[in-house]
Amino acid sequence: MMTTLILFEFLIVLLFIFIGARTGSIGLGIYGMVGTFILVFVFGLKPGTPPIDVMLIIVSVICAAASLQATGGIEYLVGLAAKFLRNHPSHITFYGPLCTWLMCLVCGTAHTSYSLLPIISEIATNEKIRPERPLSVATIAASLGITGSPVSAATAALLSSELLGSRGIQLKDIMLICLPASFIAILIAAFVENFVGKDLEDDPEYQRRIKEGLINPEEDKKKMEKIKFNPNPRAKWATLVFFVGVFLVVLFGLVPSLRPHFMINGVSTPVEMSQTIEMVMMSISALILIVSKAKPQKAVQGNIFAAGMNAMVSIFGVAWMGDTFFNGNIGFFKTHIASIATQYPFLFAIALFIMSIMLFSQAATVRTLYPLGLALGISPLALVAMFPAVNGYFFFPNYPTEVAAINFDRTGTTHIGKWVINHSFQLPGFITTVVAIGIGLLVIHLFY
Repeated sequence: MMTTLILFEFLIVLLFIFIGARTGSIGLGIYGMVGTFILVFVFGLKPGTPPIDVMLIIVSVICAAASLQATGGIEYLVGLAAKFLRNHPSHITFYGPLCTWLMCLVCGTAHTSYSLLPIISEIATNEKIRPERPLSVATIAASLGITGSPVSAATAALLSSELLGSRGIQLKDIMLICLPASFIAILIAAFVENFVGKDLEDDPEYQRRIKEGLINPEEDKKKMEKIKFNPNPRAKWATLVFFVGVFLVVLFGLVPSLRPHFMINGVSTPVEMSQTIEMVMMSISALILIVSKAKPQKAVQGNIFAAGMNAMVSIFGVAWMGDTFFNGNIGFFKTHIASIATQYPFLFAIALFIMSIMLFSQAATVRTLYPLGLALGISPLALVAMFPAVNGYFFFPNYPTEVAAINFDRTGTTHIGKWVINHSFQLPGFITTVVAIGIGLLVIHLFY
């Protein structure tokens, strides 16, 4: 009877995740809250812990990134990356993904990659390199930048006091494990992609578009040569201020002794990292606006702010629903699957991957499933190594960055296959996920 009840509750959770994901925007959050209401008021489960810290970190980081966007700072960073890529066009399959990874690593959001994708596509096309190769890896690399970024919502969720922050895991551990793992995974995926598909000049779709006049390679190349990089001086200063903020977050994360300490129950305790991120990034947001003389109203009108607020609402509803379900039935999970999870931890990585496909959010996946992983006794370090598994939303080609990459490729090589799931991002997505987790586990074995 108890097993049937838990199964029914689980189906309720999946149902509202599915409805919310199909609705889009803030739908995941509001329908997740409906699920929470049903679990509490109908099934009598005790309400879980709402992810307040994670939500506040998202607000602070997104405010800083949105302020940077309002000043033209994001465009400045894109301009620097574009200049570098144009100076090394023959290596676009490797350098393009590394640039999107680095930008997302610094800014904490994959939405910074939108501006780079068309540049990567045009450079590849002019070099007669199949654009699918760099674009597919670059799109996946943007997600990998989030799982390791010191200012991303997903990393903040992982470091929160409710999760790994209370188990001795610090920012330096996540960066030491995830950054080299992601870097190597991207290089391997880019190497493999160099052999995917026909060369551009032999591709029938590309030839068809040239014949129909949809593409004019010579004219496009001339247009690229005329593009000049003229950065706004204020954008430079705003970008420098943002980098100072990221540096301070990393510094305070790596060296806890630099944070103010207070006596709590007779023990000298530093300010929590989540609170540190919130104070630093909100202050940096104000400083960016002061330096650049930009209006706060412009910051909230950009796509970064809108995407961040959507993420916050989604995490509020769906993570609270997941926490309510798993903590309400934690005794059952410990009794029936704890031994399996500790003996075969890769099964938990698979669960993270599947859940991320449904949730469309790394932070929401972390906040929903990681409490269960800790309760089942999986090693905190192993959970850090599994962090890249929350990037599974590439599986269906409907995530905004994937849609953008397909649209930016005017040659038609970046595509969705006949069976939908056989699309351009599937191979690099699985390669980077498997390799990053494998390298992460190796780093743990060698250095911990």
